[in-house]
Amino acid sequence: MTYKNARSLFAILLLCCFVVLLQACASIDPDYEEPTVTLSSFRALPSEGGMPNFEIGLHIINPNSTSFRLEGVVYTVSVQGHDVVKGVGKDFPVFEAYSEQTIKLTASANLFAGVRLVMDLVNSPNEELNFEFEAKLDTGGFGRSIRVKESGSFRMDGKNRADDIVNDSPQPETSPDDEQAH
Repeated sequence: MTYKNARSLFAILLLCCFVVLLQACASIDPDYEEPTVTLSSFRALPSEGGMPNFEIGLHIINPNSTSFRLEGVVYTVSVQGHDVVKGVGKDFPVFEAYSEQTIKLTASANLFAGVRLVMDLVNSPNEELNFEFEAKLDTGGFGRSIRVKESGSFRMDGKNRADDIVNDSPQPETSPDDEQAH
């Protein structure tokens, strides 16, 4: 190969790389907003055997003018610093432009982390336990993973249930005149 041919080949390759790079930059939407992801539910499922199963609901809002496909989800639920639930999910629907939907993840508890948590609770009982939910949602594109981290606490004595809060709240008083008006 001569010097002139090598130089022409290099120029063509450089031009192709430039065109590919220009196309990639053109596909980046300057108005892109990261989809909003919130933990919408967490409940125990009936399980067979000794390992409890859980259903985790994630509510996802797509505020963009383009749809996206959720390739996969990696998530962890920790209680008192112990990763009691870890899992992955895939095969999710396409999230259309300007839409929202809830996806469900099913996970099994980590037996050893659960035992360590119980041992910690026996050694130092707490009425209130801290939890943390972390997830990484892979949308497939260049660096467009969505990370979610939510934390909070719950009471072991059950006083954190919504129906207990409703029952403990004062009810408005009604007079006999109010009842006759209805």
